[in-house]
Amino acid sequence: MIRIAIYGKGGIGKSTMTSHLAAAFACLGKRVIQIGCDPKADSTINLLGGKPLTPVMDYLRDHDEEPDEISEIAGVGYKDILCIETGGPTPGLGCAGRGIIATFRLLEDMRLFETYRPDVVLYDVLGDVVCGGFAAPIREGYARKVLIVTSGEKMALYAADNICKAVRNFEDRSYAEVGGIILNSRNVPGEEAKVEAFAKERGLSIAARIPRSDDILRCEEEGMTTIEADPELPVSQCFLDLARKLIKEEEA
Repeated sequence: MIRIAIYGKGGIGKSTMTSHLAAAFACLGKRVIQIGCDPKADSTINLLGGKPLTPVMDYLRDHDEEPDEISEIAGVGYKDILCIETGGPTPGLGCAGRGIIATFRLLEDMRLFETYRPDVVLYDVLGDVVCGGFAAPIREGYARKVLIVTSGEKMALYAADNICKAVRNFEDRSYAEVGGIILNSRNVPGEEAKVEAFAKERGLSIAARIPRSDDILRCEEEGMTTIEADPELPVSQCFLDLARKLIKEEEA
């Protein structure tokens, strides 16, 4: 099973990258689960036709008992991708990271992976603060590999460095390892050179280079990924190439 956590600073495009990669895997015939681990709970919206999914934490607050069926806390999107959003606490109350921990424990109790038997599980995780629940996909053994999304912007690279350090703190415990960088281009001056230098200094590869694309923005306005709209688009091919590469690495 391919299990990947995708991290990056807020606003860098993690959810766009994750949902497009999920769609690419599904387009290649893989059975996919995407779990959004962000209080905003918007990771999967473009796999679900633009319709927001009720987060697990909202469900638990509104019901006296835990769900009996996965369908009560999940949605089925493009090419049968199973979509789940952890959500977070009531704004201003509680720790957002605990929502991730509570959701993961619930999914274990419901034997999600044994029941659904996915080929690919993707976790979309906020990376501004890699502690508590936000570190759960790294330290609890859920993900085997971490992909870090960054641009050439200073704060994006700063966050990427912190994420890299956090992941490597757990590598000696047989937890997830950094599998590479996804360059989500913002067209800043010298962007590719900056990200290449960053990656080289840390011994990382650039797993994919995603160009800034009006097609992504257009499709998101319509509640879909470019993979769903047209797999032949150049930007769609970037994600399909990344999915093929990750499949090949898993099979090696």
